[in-house]
Amino acid sequence: MDTLKHLKSELKSEYETTRRFFERFPENKNDYSPHDKSMKMMPLAAHISEVFGWPKYILDTSELDFGKNEYNPPKATNKEDLLNMLDNSYKSGLESLEAATEEQLEPNWAIKMNGKTLMEWSKYGAIRHALNQATHHRAQLGVYYRLNDIPLPESYGPSADTEFK
Repeated sequence: MDTLKHLKSELKSEYETTRRFFERFPENKNDYSPHDKSMKMMPLAAHISEVFGWPKYILDTSELDFGKNEYNPPKATNKEDLLNMLDNSYKSGLESLEAATEEQLEPNWAIKMNGKTLMEWSKYGAIRHALNQATHHRAQLGVYYRLNDIPLPESYGPSADTEFK
């Protein structure tokens, strides 16, 4: 099986769906959140965009240790920033997958906190987890949109807002 071919295809498909969501991002709702414990809308969207660049980080490293303060979440202030961030992250992630070999997907990769392993997968598993994160958080963003009467684009088929001609 050509695992890299499938990862690239899935990355592209998720990118295209996410871009449709971001094209509808409301300029005046950056700080909206449905609950005090929920992320605000713009940081949530910025987090979704960065996930598309994670294949590069995962392939180039063996871990991410949050306790070392090496992680600096990207910030966007408007829809244009968000779309550019998404496009750049996707390009970086895709280029890394195009340059990778199947063998590079085999070593383990971990998320840690001050040296303690919180989660660990093969690099393939870590990239798959990242793609799952994009889907999960995009669905969360969809709830934010729905609560603000922003029509939802199609994801894996028509949404309730799809108009058939």
